[in-house]
Amino acid sequence: MTLSYRCPGLYCGRELLSNGSWSDCGACPRGFRANTSSFCVPCSNTPVLYDWLYLGFMTFSPLVLHWFCIDNTTPFRGRLSRGALVLHLSALVETVLAAFSTILVIEPYGKLDLKACPVKSLSDWYTLFHNPRPNYAETLHCTQEAVYPLHTMVFIFYGLCVTIMLLIRPWLVHFFLPKTGGATVYAALYFFPILSLLHAIFGGLIYYTFPYIVIVLSVISNAAHFAFKMDQSMKFHVVSTVTDIRNMIIVLGHWVVHGYGIISLTQLGEPVFHSTLLCLVPLPAIFYIITARFTDPHKLHAD
Repeated sequence: MTLSYRCPGLYCGRELLSNGSWSDCGACPRGFRANTSSFCVPCSNTPVLYDWLYLGFMTFSPLVLHWFCIDNTTPFRGRLSRGALVLHLSALVETVLAAFSTILVIEPYGKLDLKACPVKSLSDWYTLFHNPRPNYAETLHCTQEAVYPLHTMVFIFYGLCVTIMLLIRPWLVHFFLPKTGGATVYAALYFFPILSLLHAIFGGLIYYTFPYIVIVLSVISNAAHFAFKMDQSMKFHVVSTVTDIRNMIIVLGHWVVHGYGIISLTQLGEPVFHSTLLCLVPLPAIFYIITARFTDPHKLHAD
């Protein structure tokens, strides 16, 4: 069955009604998208690898923020305290539970699978700005989630993260870290609204640039970790990284994030060549350790 004419705009479509006729041009229902013939067709594609990598980035971003807040608000006396370790594990469990719960509540319901519409261009994330005005008259409102479910499921995930955190974290704080642990909950209640606002405004831009964001931030964070050490000698950096379990975990975490960025950027399109790029993961840490002595402020003398 064909339509007599296509709907105006990029995202307007028609639905087939129960009486066999077609609706007027408008926004397709959630989970549908207009095709080239202006039919509203269901989103039945399987997310591609890049989509899963993007969702992974949106998942571990709040987890990293959780760990950062826990690490900077709990007392550290040469080793990781039991209370801090419990909160770190709690943040991991909360994020994993929220991630799996999010997939289960998205179609197909109750299954660890997703049905999605393919992302074709940046404009798919901002359909609000592509409502047509036929003959420059009344605007035809066709705003919809053309990238279903990549946009809304992130908000669902953030909401579940906050809910699960409020159900689990306060009890752990009460028993293991009553003095300072509460700050980690308050910090999350601040950064989750900020993350939601960033996703609402810059979701499409983040989708296309997150591999570069991951690589750049991992390099900057890696340098900042070493820069905060009072002793900038090569020997100290190497010894402290190997002998201090906290430093070792932080450095290995940077390597994992950096490797994730490389995989997201290349998508391992050429497995042999792109896999070898993972050998570059330790390079930022090695480069800083080798060159730190040349940038030590104590060795700079003004004439």
